Parts: sequence; C-alpha cells; structure tokens
Amino acid sequence: QVHLVESGGGLVQAGGSLSLSCAASARTLTAYTLAWFRQAPGKERDLVAAITSGGRTNYADSVKGRFTISRDNAKKTLYLQMNALNPEDTAVYYCAATAASIPTSRRELYRNWGQGTQVTVSL
Repeated sequence: QVHLVESGGGLVQAGGSLSLSCAASARTLTAYTLAWFRQAPGKERDLVAAITSGGRTNYADSVKGRFTISRDNAKKTLYLQMNALNPEDTAVYYCAATAASIPTSRRELYRNWGQGTQVTVSL
C-alpha cells in the first residue's frame, strides 16, 4: 500500500512553467512504477507520464518535449516539471502508483492515488 500526497499546483500564464511533487509513503518505493495522470472537467483521467523504478519513462504525445517526469527513490518523491504550459494543460493532476514493472498508461492498473492538485493555465 502506498499513500501519495501531491503538491505544487497553481495558476500560471501560458508559456510558463510549474513543478509538481508527490510524496510517497511505502516500505519499498522501488517496487512501484509511478505516474502522473490528469483530468480536465468533463474528460477522462489520462496518463501524462509514467516512470519505473529503474527510470524507464512513458509520456503522452501531447506533453513530449515539454514535461519531464523524475523520481528520487531515496526521498520517496515523484516529480513533474512542466514547461511551455498552455491552457489545454489545465486539469487536476494526480499522482498514482502501480506494481506493474512497465510505465503503463492503463489507468485500471494503478491501485494507489493521491488526492490531486489543480493546475490552471491562463492566456
């Protein structure tokens, strides 16, 4: 079982940057693949990026080249650096964990979720 708490959301202008963090409590975080999902109003919760314990990553096409996912297993923290933000990035961002060993985008495989943090990008 993993308890996840996100932080770092907020309001930013288009073209700006924002960094999210997710503090994880688990006996052995390296047993988990971690991910960021996001959900905009009226839309599905979709993968933004995922990272395995070994550093293998998977990004949504819409964020490739703009967002960077990383993790610090010693600090038990997941990060998401978001650059060149645009209004379409506005959503609630969720941290999630799965026991899967690949950076899967399958939402149903993620059993542990944070409470979410709002990111709003204005024109």
